Amino acid sequence: MILKGKTAVITGSTSGIGLAYALAFAAEGAAVVINGFGDAEAIETIRGELAAASGAAALYDAADMTKPEQIASLVERAADETGSVDILVNNAGVQHVAPIESFPPEKMEAILAINLTSAWYAMRAAVPLMKANGWGRIISTASAHSLVASPNKSAYVMAKHGLVGLTKTIALETAQHGVTVNCISPGYVWTPLVEAQIPDTMTARGMTREQVMNDVLLAAQPTKAFVTPEQVAALALFLCRDEAKAITGANLSVDGGWTAA
Repeated sequence: MILKGKTAVITGSTSGIGLAYALAFAAEGAAVVINGFGDAEAIETIRGELAAASGAAALYDAADMTKPEQIASLVERAADETGSVDILVNNAGVQHVAPIESFPPEKMEAILAINLTSAWYAMRAAVPLMKANGWGRIISTASAHSLVASPNKSAYVMAKHGLVGLTKTIALETAQHGVTVNCISPGYVWTPLVEAQIPDTMTARGMTREQVMNDVLLAAQPTKAFVTPEQVAALALFLCRDEAKAITGANLSVDGGWTAA
C-alpha cells in the first residue's frame, strides 16, 4: 500500500471523479477526507466503504466550497483528526451554459468560486502543512476546457484556464519542498450526471441514444469513447508515487485526443 500513513483531502468527492479518487487512494492505504453534497445515508455508506478499504480513517466534511472559512476548516480538521494533510485534490466543480449576454452574473460568480477560488483557498491552507512535512501532492481536476474553448461556457473556460495558471504558480513556490502541484484535464467522463443528460437531449434533438453520445457528447473526442473516472483516478495515483516527483506544474490531458487537434 503505497499511501499507508498518508491523508488525502478530496473536494467534491461524494460521486463521479472525486469518489473515484477517494476509492483509489483508500485502496492504497490512505486516510481520506471526502466532501460534497448528497444523501446523508449514502454518504455514510461510502465513508464506511472507504475506511474498510484503507484500514485507516475516512471522514466526511460538508464544507461549502464558496465559503473560504469552511475550506480552511476542512483542511485544518483533516490535519487535526488524521495527523497530516499529504494529498489535496481540488475536484469540486459546477457548470452553466449560456451566451455571455444572457449569462447570469451570479452563475459566473459561483463557477469561479467553486471551480477556481476554492482551490486557491485549499492550497493556501494545505501548503504550509506539506512544506513542514517535506512531502505533498496537490492535484486539481481541470478539463479539456483548460486548453481549448467552447462557445457558451465563458465562466467555466475562464475558471479552468485560471486553475492551470494557479497550478503552475504554486508548483514554482513549492518546488524545493518535496511538493508537486499538477492538473489533470479530462475530456467527457462517463458519470451519472452525464448519463442523466442523454434522455432529455434525445427528446430535444430527435436523436437516438447513440447519436447523442457520438454526435453531441463525444463530438470532440476522436476516440468516440468516454473517459472513465477510474482512468482519471489512476493518473492521480501515479502522481502520488515517488516515481512522479519530477512532474510538477504540468497539465496532463486524459481526453481521448480532444486537444491533440
